[in-house]
Amino acid sequence: MNAVTEASHLSTVAQDLEQDRQQPLQIQPLSGRIGAVLHGARLSGELAAEQFTQIHAALLRHRVLFFRGQHHLTDASHQAFGRLFGEIESHPTVPAPDGTAFLELNSQHGGRADSWHTDVTFKAAFPKVCVLRAVTLPGHGGDTVWANTVAAYEGLPEPLRQLAEQLWAVHGNDYDYAENFRQNAASQTETAGRASYRKVFTRKTIESEQPLVHVHPETGEKALLLGHFAKRIKGLRANESTALLQLFNERIIRLENTVRWQWAQGDVAIWDNRATQHYAINDYGDAHRVVRRVTVTGTVATSVDGRHSVDITVPEPLAA
Repeated sequence: MNAVTEASHLSTVAQDLEQDRQQPLQIQPLSGRIGAVLHGARLSGELAAEQFTQIHAALLRHRVLFFRGQHHLTDASHQAFGRLFGEIESHPTVPAPDGTAFLELNSQHGGRADSWHTDVTFKAAFPKVCVLRAVTLPGHGGDTVWANTVAAYEGLPEPLRQLAEQLWAVHGNDYDYAENFRQNAASQTETAGRASYRKVFTRKTIESEQPLVHVHPETGEKALLLGHFAKRIKGLRANESTALLQLFNERIIRLENTVRWQWAQGDVAIWDNRATQHYAINDYGDAHRVVRRVTVTGTVATSVDGRHSVDITVPEPLAA
């Protein structure tokens, strides 16, 4: 191939790539209320504006999106893609791997997250979007399930809607991931890893007051804001608070509101943290599972009557 032919070939390749970048993405819904697989995108910080616009619109509609075959992503390009959604942040208590802003969940170090939650709601301004990439997967098991908190609110009978809109909850990171976990079913390795992870996760206590129903800042939809970081409902006795938290949480995780994803190497999941909860299924024993999450900074929640979530963290005492 001479120089002229080679230049012509490279020009044709560039044109083909540009055409691919401008093609509409294929969206394959996975359930009636939540989740879709998107085909035709090569995720990176260099993603074409047209494709990012399509991804953003699909995210607001389907709540969680899945992408197969993103083997090319590195730590750097994963974070660069996350920045397309806004500023990214590290976890407030769990140290990030060197040189990154990731939250890494490593099963060998207790990172299993097998309880229903919306990420980091113990911060008044909790994350708006999360981008999760599979790094190491077990031979079987380790799926993740997401639930649609907008659909859960919309499915409430009117008396429960009116009640929920008046309630506020205290969220804290001192929730015990293992509270409802049968320790006698776990190996010594898993039990030790959980204890170590919890010690790091709760090395300082962070708390917020969040409305039980908040207004999505982009879509205007109302969504339930709960999950395992919600410790108690303000102004109620402990037994009353527990009963109501259970009632509303069970509404969120009804099977009709959920989608389950079976991970494969190269997979990426993106979810709207303002409209979902999720649960990492712990069914793989001592097999190794590692995922890395980019967290995009959000804003304080707004209640139906226009009030905002509040940081109630007690300042740590100054060192003597």
